[in-house]
Amino acid sequence: MQTQTATMPAAFLGHGSPMNALEINRYSQAWQAFGASIPRPRAILAISAHWYTQVSAVTAMERPRTIHDFYGFPQELFDVEYGAPGDPGVAEEVAEVVKPDVVGLDRDSWGLDHGTWSVLVHAFPKADVPVLQLAIDERRTLDQHLQLGARLQKLRERGVLILGSGNIVHNLRAMSWAQPDAAFDWNRRFDDATRECLTERPAEVAKLLEHPDYRRAAPTPDHFLPMVYLAGLAAAEGHGLRVLIDGYAYGSLSMTSYLLDAARPQGMDDKRPAAPLPNPAKIPPEDTNT
Repeated sequence: MQTQTATMPAAFLGHGSPMNALEINRYSQAWQAFGASIPRPRAILAISAHWYTQVSAVTAMERPRTIHDFYGFPQELFDVEYGAPGDPGVAEEVAEVVKPDVVGLDRDSWGLDHGTWSVLVHAFPKADVPVLQLAIDERRTLDQHLQLGARLQKLRERGVLILGSGNIVHNLRAMSWAQPDAAFDWNRRFDDATRECLTERPAEVAKLLEHPDYRRAAPTPDHFLPMVYLAGLAAAEGHGLRVLIDGYAYGSLSMTSYLLDAARPQGMDDKRPAAPLPNPAKIPPEDTNT
């Protein structure tokens, strides 16, 4: 990993099944390559789909706990502990740079959920960089999330990696186990439209809400919104994003990931598909909290 010399890059990672934390495939390889290719961050501020709540807050504890917020997976996954420290000082910086927005300091409630640690175990496997999470306040409009993302730009200038984690397309009820590495037509259409927007006109990301496939692609906005924070950063910078890795899982998930101000790493040649979810005969996908 390089020494920091300029504004820290930012990224959105399509995390998919939490089993990706344990598997080596084309996506986890891309996350690993990304982490190894950028300067060492002073800290990581993660915006995870899985802290979607009615509050604006940032974790501010010294030792955030590893949250196993899913159901039906093997014990091996529940045994994963990502022991990265927190940084209350950086949390106070987050609260300062987003003003006049108000973001409270969470000193004992949350921690690091699987949207964060399932990708960081690959991107930063030593768990030696402080990690904080920023809650996604469901009361905000998409434009307000976009503006909040833009205000985080100052943190990048101070060596903080902004990392969104979700999925551009995330419809668990529509999953097809016969298509582990493929997509329904509506998935492809919406993923393609999102790529065109993010790479060329990130400030116009709100227009994706008008796309005819949006409601099927994002029946709930939790996994879609982490990407909006990266779009806000790109809009503040005045240029588009770059694709890190693209692809699909089980018909109704997009695994596409994006970079801001980072080159796409070379040598990502693994062809294995994304990790699966538990057997749907035992637990419906929508009940896994993936």
